Amino acid sequence: MRRHTTTLAALLCASLLSACGEAPVRDISGPPPAASRIKFFNFGVNAPGVNFYADATKMTAVISATPGVEATTGVAYSGVGNGGAYSAIEPGDHTLTGKIAATTDKDLVIASTTATIADGKFYSFYMSGFYNPTTKTSDSFVVEDPVVDPTDFTVSTIRFVNAISNSVPMTLYAKNTTSGVETAIGGAVAYKSAGAFTPVPTAVYDLSTRITGSTTNAIVRTGVSFLGGRVYTVGARGDMTVVSTTATNRPFLDNTANR
Repeated sequence: MRRHTTTLAALLCASLLSACGEAPVRDISGPPPAASRIKFFNFGVNAPGVNFYADATKMTAVISATPGVEATTGVAYSGVGNGGAYSAIEPGDHTLTGKIAATTDKDLVIASTTATIADGKFYSFYMSGFYNPTTKTSDSFVVEDPVVDPTDFTVSTIRFVNAISNSVPMTLYAKNTTSGVETAIGGAVAYKSAGAFTPVPTAVYDLSTRITGSTTNAIVRTGVSFLGGRVYTVGARGDMTVVSTTATNRPFLDNTANR
């Protein structure tokens, strides 16, 4: 019986190997294909909460209190989709949209931008300016995030994005709260634009923006920590005519880590 069992096992193995024939073995030794990434900001003043889409694909999600039912909150004003994390996106031409998350006007597109996404690159989509409750529309734009892997962990890298439609071009300044040294983060940045990434020593900074030729701060945010080896985007949102220091729609400098 032992001899017969061994012979049967050998025949089964031979049969399986024969069935495989000359099929090639898949090569998985190479690197995976480059992936593109994108993140989404709701910086449209007075805009409702939205879900962000690339074409027909939902790109952001909010936890629902009811299993199986989509949340009606969406990404609220001043928020960043998916907790500030990048979402994978296929390279190519895409229509990027913000759609109302609430039950009223559910899935109505209030912001839309067409963008070409390059392979392996990072991007940010901003709802911006002011939400128009009559036309139910908001501005939007896309900027590339040319982030790179850090090589020096004693510095942080920062850039400035201007999402305030009633602003003039502004320069972001970062003042080291320990040394007192103030650094211009790139040059003047107009609405719907991004400045250059600029390295600064790792520290706590007071941030401010100023228009060219002025010594008066337009927007101020104090006590912002920048960690070594990290990359950050400081985005301006709000309404430049608001002077309150507590209003939701006041001019504000948002700090979000890219990497």
